[in-house]
Amino acid sequence: MAAAQKKVILRVSGGGLVWGYLPQEGFLRDGMVELMGVDGKIIPIDINEVRAIAYVRDFNLDDPIDPERLGRRSFSARPRGEGLWLRLSFNEMEPLEGLAEFGLGMMDSLVGEQGVFLTPPDTRGNTLRVFVPRAAIRAVEVLGYVTAPSKKLAKTKAEGQAGLFEE
Repeated sequence: MAAAQKKVILRVSGGGLVWGYLPQEGFLRDGMVELMGVDGKIIPIDINEVRAIAYVRDFNLDDPIDPERLGRRSFSARPRGEGLWLRLSFNEMEPLEGLAEFGLGMMDSLVGEQGVFLTPPDTRGNTLRVFVPRAAIRAVEVLGYVTAPSKKLAKTKAEGQAGLFEE
């Protein structure tokens, strides 16, 4: 297994599960996900059939219902990390909240045919990161933009000092 390959669990249409390995980025080619199965064989899966890709610590192959062990699907309070706080609604799954890196790359992938990466509410659980394809998303709700307190403080100080040297 290459160092760039990470453990993933794919949820596909109809509630099916597929276990395997994917790189953290660049796994989409011509609308297909090329998953390396646990047996080492490449399994091509149409991105329109994928509901979510969970990057996990352990496969939990003995749990056919909830192998991702996502835990909480929403934040109980304001998230501690930085990013765009989103709530995604799906046709086949219950809503999921998470933090997405905010930038042009995220907006392009969400508007295009790709999808969005989220950091789930419970980072101590089995799921480290989730990729949700655009085809699986019914609605996106932006709940907030979370930044570090030090960044807000630095911006405020810079704005406050601008008037000190003006005549």
